[in-house]
Amino acid sequence: MKNITGKTLFLLCLMGACTGAAAAEEPSFFNDFNVEGGLIAPIEIDHGGPGRDGIPAIDQPIFLTGTQRDKQIEPSDRVMGVSYNGVAKAYPIAILDQHEIVNDKFGDTALTITFSPLSGTGMVFLANAVGRELNFGVSGLIYNSDLLFYDRNTDSLWSQVMKTAVTGLLRGATLTQVPAQETTWAAWSRQHPDSLLLSRDTGHDRDYSSNPYGEYRRLPMVMYPTLHSDWRLPAKTWVIGITANDGALALPFEELDKLESVLPVDVGGKALELHWDKAAQSARAFDAAGIEYPVTAGYWFTWVAFHPTTALHPEQAAP
Repeated sequence: MKNITGKTLFLLCLMGACTGAAAAEEPSFFNDFNVEGGLIAPIEIDHGGPGRDGIPAIDQPIFLTGTQRDKQIEPSDRVMGVSYNGVAKAYPIAILDQHEIVNDKFGDTALTITFSPLSGTGMVFLANAVGRELNFGVSGLIYNSDLLFYDRNTDSLWSQVMKTAVTGLLRGATLTQVPAQETTWAAWSRQHPDSLLLSRDTGHDRDYSSNPYGEYRRLPMVMYPTLHSDWRLPAKTWVIGITANDGALALPFEELDKLESVLPVDVGGKALELHWDKAAQSARAFDAAGIEYPVTAGYWFTWVAFHPTTALHPEQAAP
């Protein structure tokens, strides 16, 4: 059984990630989750420092409109942008860094916005599986240096990058990823001038002007181990990852910066066109029918840990 190491707790507290929420539980070995009989072995699960809900999800998001938005955010600030059911919303990374999950609704459709600061991956999902709507929280646990979140309905743990419940009653169930853009507020607001912006009025006492992961993003270190490593790229190279069918493809930002036009790609037999915004360091993909297809920005070490046989652009076979 794993202990919560002093190093883990110190590093997470140093980055401001372990300040508690009102409903947070004290840290324990697995934060009182049943991790036996899952798709991943208990020994593969790391403890992030906080207890269950020690990093509080945002359950009642408040949004700003019009000139209120400009008082909170700068054009260069990064956001997760989501346009769904005719509604556009932007979630500042500065807020997601300290909450990791927002449970939200776009019309009648529930979405969960997830962000893992340790892996750099922001992913948005339809908040339902096996025919039921789910509500999610932050478990305080980590797999492959990536967020494990949980649904409050069944206490099942979900791997963000796998898009799959890895323990609990819903083990093996999957979530549907929704297209989203990690981009700048300037780029997003040009596309969606009437976009709503997540307010810093979250109900939690946090300093969103500080960057708790600034040093982590600047330094080459990886905080937690992964089950697979691949040195085709430095570990914390930023990539765009795409999966389709049984295929996976990673495209480094530095290579995408060289593009002068749309890039055709094939992922698992699915033909896509990748559009790269160099100024915003942001990508979108579209299929042959012009329908947007989800892509994921994140660190190379995380992408390849979950996709060991991933192709790499420019073409380079996995070792």
